[in-house]
Amino acid sequence: MTSSKEPSAIDFRSAARRLRSDLRCGHVTPTIFSAALEQIAPGDRDPWLDLLWDSHEIPVDDPDLPRGCVPYLPCPVAAVLAAIEQAGVTNDDVFVDLGSGLGRAALLVHLMTDAACIGLEIQPKLSRAAQDRAEWAGLSRLRFLQGDAAEMGSVIATGTVFFLYCPFSGSRLQLFLDGLEDIARARPIRLCCVDMPPLEAPWLTRMPSASSEVDVYRSNVA
Repeated sequence: MTSSKEPSAIDFRSAARRLRSDLRCGHVTPTIFSAALEQIAPGDRDPWLDLLWDSHEIPVDDPDLPRGCVPYLPCPVAAVLAAIEQAGVTNDDVFVDLGSGLGRAALLVHLMTDAACIGLEIQPKLSRAAQDRAEWAGLSRLRFLQGDAAEMGSVIATGTVFFLYCPFSGSRLQLFLDGLEDIARARPIRLCCVDMPPLEAPWLTRMPSASSEVDVYRSNVA
């Protein structure tokens, strides 16, 4: 007897393969992608995105991961979608994903909004793998860089929306926030935080949230 879950699994796998082909051909716009996402059951969206991006196998973390850095853990699709909505991300934004891993969150934001996206990842093999996928798909507004986000001021200076899914903590987080404050004094920025304690910074205003996992902050000094 066929289980009740098999039709759903076949559907999202087939849908991922079709969209993957269209993606490489440059035929996927935010409207097309949003419509495709709507056809996928919420419970299937994470494996669907993994198949689309060929990121279903989680790699082993670098044994030399610096103290204070969090091992790679993909952010759920539902949390990224909530962040997009609450932060009001548009194609005029530069979305910076801190601790981008294999690039799933940045990909999702780019395909949903056409925003330029930059992924910063401290683990070289993850950063290279994500950039290889972006180049394979011909996504020129999606790029991934290897390095310590807490020390990459020249890169993050272009950002307007910053995405943090437990990328680091303690002194490293404070160093990063200090750098963002300088940017916020030049222009308004937003921070999207997933599964993180509240940020205590006088230059940030926490916005009302409809999600228990996502907090969005807006700068208040520009």
